[in-house]
Amino acid sequence: MKWIVVALVLLWAAVPALFTGYDPIAGVPADKLLPPSTEHLFGTDAVGRDLFARVVHGAVHSLSGAFVAVGVGLVLGTLLGLLAGSLGGLVDTLVMRVVDVLLSVPGLLLALTVIILLGPGTVNVALAVGIGSVATFTRLARSEVVKVRRSDYVEAAFGSGGGFAGVLWRHVLPNSLGPVIALAALQFGAAILAVSTLGFLGYGAEPPTPEWGLLIAEGRNYLATAWWLTTLPGAVVVAVVLAAGRISRRIDELARRA
Repeated sequence: MKWIVVALVLLWAAVPALFTGYDPIAGVPADKLLPPSTEHLFGTDAVGRDLFARVVHGAVHSLSGAFVAVGVGLVLGTLLGLLAGSLGGLVDTLVMRVVDVLLSVPGLLLALTVIILLGPGTVNVALAVGIGSVATFTRLARSEVVKVRRSDYVEAAFGSGGGFAGVLWRHVLPNSLGPVIALAALQFGAAILAVSTLGFLGYGAEPPTPEWGLLIAEGRNYLATAWWLTTLPGAVVVAVVLAAGRISRRIDELARRA
């Protein structure tokens, strides 16, 4: 089921026209605030736009933001963890002290700080969320690199004349990535939640862009009369986050068995 959920939202982002023929931007005022039905699966919003169409077309904004955020955290965090774990000494101490400081700051607060510096917008939100996850990736990557770095086959590679960079690339990095990839899958769900949260707070996409967090924010004024405006997009976000979490655990189990 978890794979079906993730595959479905990825298809939403890639080919939304396969799932809905409604325009996510233009609405029909006469059809405003219609409840879910066979004609409008998720109902309509306050200006008569099909909510299901907006959720489907909004997948590309939320998922792309999450991919950018995870990519930033994964690349920078793995690089810093690799350097800290392999070089040790002063480099390790400096990197891990910076990581300790970043981990002491709540992720949402750190993301908001970065957004204040960069300005609002979908790309900046994704970068802010990614920067906020760098410390988590760095700590895990460093611990895995230290463990692999001390293994017999790595010592043998150095003893047989292997260069420092070559041994890191061929032996240390590939054998350290399993748990890091599992964390990336987990962070993907967390990134969707963080991007949606910042969109809900008004720092992400501008209206009428159908971004998931913005959709939930737009419906909060109609909770008493049109529950579907917040409940159904929120349910989609929850389903994707839970599915990504279960996939992460599965990847972690496979990595530990390997």
